[in-house]
Amino acid sequence: MNRRDSIKALMAGLAASSQWLNSSSLWAAENPALHQLRSANGNGKRLILIELSGANDGLNTLVPYRNDDYFRLRPTLALKAEKDRLQLSDQFALNAALQKMMPLWDAGELAWVQGLGYPKPNRSHFKSIALWESGGDGHRDRRSGWLTHDLEHGLGRKVVDAHGISLKGKIGLFNSSSGTWMSLRTTEQLEASTFNFPDYKGGYNGALDKVANQMQELHHAMSGLTTKLSKVQPLSSFRGALGPQLSQLLRLIYAGIDTPVYRIQLNGFDTHQNQLGRHARLLNQLASGIHTLRRELIKAGEWDNTLIMSYSEFGRRAAENLSAGTDHGTAAPHFVAGGSVQGGLYGVAPNLSQLVDGDPDFTMDYRALYQQVLGDWFDIPANQFQLYRSAALGSLFQSHG
Repeated sequence: MNRRDSIKALMAGLAASSQWLNSSSLWAAENPALHQLRSANGNGKRLILIELSGANDGLNTLVPYRNDDYFRLRPTLALKAEKDRLQLSDQFALNAALQKMMPLWDAGELAWVQGLGYPKPNRSHFKSIALWESGGDGHRDRRSGWLTHDLEHGLGRKVVDAHGISLKGKIGLFNSSSGTWMSLRTTEQLEASTFNFPDYKGGYNGALDKVANQMQELHHAMSGLTTKLSKVQPLSSFRGALGPQLSQLLRLIYAGIDTPVYRIQLNGFDTHQNQLGRHARLLNQLASGIHTLRRELIKAGEWDNTLIMSYSEFGRRAAENLSAGTDHGTAAPHFVAGGSVQGGLYGVAPNLSQLVDGDPDFTMDYRALYQQVLGDWFDIPANQFQLYRSAALGSLFQSHG
């Protein structure tokens, strides 16, 4: 047994004996709906995407604390004091506001992928988030979500309930001309809805038939969701900015909903002014949410089947501005977490002495991470991002054989 497995075994033993394993936790672990989901659909793998809306500052998240250029570019924003950093290696540290993510790092369940970006970057919030959600770049646009086609056609099994569910408003990530992709504010709202879709025989108009078929599939999916949700009471909202979304997300998982992808969102990362305090609060909210998710998914026996990944429209400029903040930039690191993640630092950090128009130059195309998730997590090797495959990410996931 290696060090990673020893730590996980010890944590599992402590969790089983601790007092916080209350009756609701035991119910989640023994929930027949979850067992049925895993039995019917293999390992029931899922991806939880967390959008850091507004563009997270990567340099003050994954801190190059040995880099003189970092301190030169940020005379007031640089995290100089040791108390403000959590050391990961001899070159990099986490912002101390992410303290609650350190147990994942120590257990080998947290990875940071450095220098993610794309050619000819766009610094518009609207345009760049559309590119990240579709898998495009500054040279060409894409209309569908980056994972919609591959999950609809390459997953190797039929998805019972919905291909994806967004728990925060917009559904651009899930743009598709087929499949079942949903945006829900609350599960309670879904249960209170009535679904009356007129009987349509088809055969009159090709385009109308296609729309009607999609509506019927959506009607069927929503009816199935409400049936499963009726067996699980609404959860009390967890604390923090992500708490309400996490409560909805976990209720869907506990109900045995067969959905490969969920999306949640944390707002506020457009830190043009007075960044230090604002950014620390946001990172603390993020870390608290990840901590809650991990704790609850371990209780439910779903942590190894779950992958959590962040994304954002871009990073921030390398240099601070005159308002004690940072402006729109380009490349940034993102994290991947889960019980099947091989933790560590992946890729190469941008060179801060060789900026491009004041920005760190990307060192890895972000679509290499998409390829790895589709290819190695969802086992869809023939996915649309094969050309971006990176050997640097080859060990990102471990096999549970």
